[in-house]
Amino acid sequence: MKWTYLSTVAAIALAASTSGVAHAQSKLLDVDPTLIEENQAAPAPAAKPVKKKVAITKGPAPVAPPPAWIDTLTVDGYIEGGVAFNFGQPFNKLNFGHLYTDRANWPTFNGAVLTAQRPLDPNATGYDFGFKVQVGVGEDMRYNHYLGELDYVIPSRTQIAPIEAHALAHLPWVSPISEGGIDVKVGQFATYNGTELIYAKDNLFYSHSYIFNFGPFFHTGVMVTTHAKPWLDIYTGVTTGVNTSIGWPGDNNASASFHGGFGLNLLDGALTVMGIVHHGPENPKQTGDWLTQTATFWPNTALGCACNPNTANRTYVNLTTTWKATENLTLITDMAYNRESGWNTISQTGLPAQTLADIDAAFGTNFAGYPLKPQGADAYAVAQYASYQVNNLFKVNGRIEYYRDNKNFFVAGFPGYFDAVNLAHGFACPSCIFAGPGNVGTSYLALTAGVTITPEIPKLPIITGLILRPEFRWDTAVNGATPFFGPNGRKSTQGMFNMDVIIPFSLL
Repeated sequence: MKWTYLSTVAAIALAASTSGVAHAQSKLLDVDPTLIEENQAAPAPAAKPVKKKVAITKGPAPVAPPPAWIDTLTVDGYIEGGVAFNFGQPFNKLNFGHLYTDRANWPTFNGAVLTAQRPLDPNATGYDFGFKVQVGVGEDMRYNHYLGELDYVIPSRTQIAPIEAHALAHLPWVSPISEGGIDVKVGQFATYNGTELIYAKDNLFYSHSYIFNFGPFFHTGVMVTTHAKPWLDIYTGVTTGVNTSIGWPGDNNASASFHGGFGLNLLDGALTVMGIVHHGPENPKQTGDWLTQTATFWPNTALGCACNPNTANRTYVNLTTTWKATENLTLITDMAYNRESGWNTISQTGLPAQTLADIDAAFGTNFAGYPLKPQGADAYAVAQYASYQVNNLFKVNGRIEYYRDNKNFFVAGFPGYFDAVNLAHGFACPSCIFAGPGNVGTSYLALTAGVTITPEIPKLPIITGLILRPEFRWDTAVNGATPFFGPNGRKSTQGMFNMDVIIPFSLL
């Protein structure tokens, strides 16, 4: 600061006492020079101040130390409930092709979810450790079971189940193929396949896609994420299967599966691509006399598999691309392919059973008695999402999906309390509903339009917000099949208005 710009008040205060020079000088440093007129008269000469050495630190400002490990622990969750109105008034109250929204025209308590976690620090340069424990109670939990874990505890639509329970570690093992180190996850965790999530509040819609509903949900095992490059992650892991735990009855076939793929982070994070596969045996070992009685009406049984459950493989493949086109517009494309190598049995000759019976009758042969062989089943799908953030209150969302179930193997309805876990265990499931015979297929087209509303609410203890998600959805079978239900039986279309309410909360 130049002395010619000192204010008169400051100059008088400075000249008043030479014993307070240092104190006055420190006050002068607080004066804004822009408030001082340039033509102001110079102050009277004053005693030369004693120069005081001031330590000057060069370089950037000190960085605050990272928070303590315990300070990054969170305990939070949400409560969700909703309703799915089916305009077709299905006689059996079933929205076919849906799981979490399968109950027609009746309120649903989807669930209350509690999560305690300490995620890994994304900026960690040394060893870092975390964990996640998540449990839920509600009607969604009918589908959210690890086999053998609380799956038959509550005989009701409302059930309880663990969702995730795993330990996390970041290993700073840097090399030419792991420039960002390695992350390890051990325990029970949600699948890496697909774009939609089990954690409801992070989805765009209340209802789910066919890709989500009839793909994998959970795995038990080990997953390793190698941060090969800033733009490339490699995923490799071993699991006990789909929706399974460890040992009998948690693992329905005692065979391991592979889970892995890659992730691309491009355009400074504006474009991400994730390719994931889960591959391994999924058919249950359980058999019984009930199989022969239900094979005609329910072809998707161990009898229909005609395979070794430890070697017949089921494969789920997803390629998910997320592009943040603008600050407010996000586009997501989710492509899927599913393949089961067992099921849908045919004769060794490939001829229809009636033809073989006619040949046997005419020539005295026994072709009909030959062991059957599986012809397999597959499905392929694509879902396109668009989401536009209008403001802090409204987000407008759209989804269009095409799903082809070639042998009516994957898409099903589970109206009974334990239908889903019975099917996974290989137990009798007489109330399970399929789209049609296993030797034909169904092509589904689903259009969904909705809004995510997040109104500002008064500050409350624990409660952190409010989420409303109304939507209109229309499903149809474009190949002439009739998988859906009306007041008098099967039909080819299904129109719905759905809406849920989510109340997030935080305990820590």
